[in-house]
Amino acid sequence: MHTLDPAGLDCLAALADTGSFERAAQRLSITQSAVSQRLRGLETLVGHPLVVRARPLRMTEPGMVLLRYAHQMQALRAEAARELGATLTRALRLPIAVNADSLATWVLPALDTLVQRSLGQGHGLEFIVDDQDFTHDWLRRGEVLGCVSSVAQPLQGALCQPLGQMRYGAVAAPAFMARALPGGLSRSTFAQAPFLVFNRKDDMQAQWVAQAFGVTAPRLQERCVPSSEAGARAAAMGWGVAVLPELLAAPLIASGDLVALLPDVTLDVALHWHQWKLGAHDSASTPPRHLGLVDEIGQAVIEGARRVLRQPQ
Repeated sequence: MHTLDPAGLDCLAALADTGSFERAAQRLSITQSAVSQRLRGLETLVGHPLVVRARPLRMTEPGMVLLRYAHQMQALRAEAARELGATLTRALRLPIAVNADSLATWVLPALDTLVQRSLGQGHGLEFIVDDQDFTHDWLRRGEVLGCVSSVAQPLQGALCQPLGQMRYGAVAAPAFMARALPGGLSRSTFAQAPFLVFNRKDDMQAQWVAQAFGVTAPRLQERCVPSSEAGARAAAMGWGVAVLPELLAAPLIASGDLVALLPDVTLDVALHWHQWKLGAHDSASTPPRHLGLVDEIGQAVIEGARRVLRQPQ
């Protein structure tokens, strides 16, 4: 295969990021016709269609392969420009995938110093939020440069570092318990209580009930609140039982807005940081000043997580 056209790769990345030819053209400051021409040139070069021209626009499998390459090349270009003291003509998008509970608790503090110091130079850090069991898929598809995931197996060409464990427990508002479950939450009453879930992928509540009461595949009444912070607030308002990370629940328990249900029953979810290898990664010999942007994000995530997450003995 001949050398891939960098302009065509930039078009492919813009199409994947924006979801349309019109918005991709706006991002690249070119015409839609130019976007189409560059994409067709890239498709002719590789011999495969790269985009499904539908609404919404989707990448084909070969498109996903080149998308990963395009994002990596953009990151390397930005790192080279930074080392040379040059300025990029367009801001670099730095997408990482994280689970909502991590974003609501420890990820922002972990990245704060880096964002304030290093990423204010035209680089756009972007969070893609998904369940911790599925963030890894975003990395595999090449749509992000790194992710926080419960998956421990690294992808070929990627690094994986353990972060620690997030502990989860069941909580509810005292008034809700007095009204809906005066006898407490038990094997005979859990089916009567609404449980707050993040989305249809979220099975944390079912895992907790299964562990607490020895029930296989429990069927729960579910109320969907697709936000970690809003889910905690809904629990405090008496909407139902929530299984929350202790980092989020602890202040509400301390204030009396929530009470812990069966506090001895907890779930520990091991999290890992994954990122594509974009350069030298011998952390023992590579000085911090030579770390690339993605490496700096990963290092900040790892250090921040290990300060607050439970570490295995």
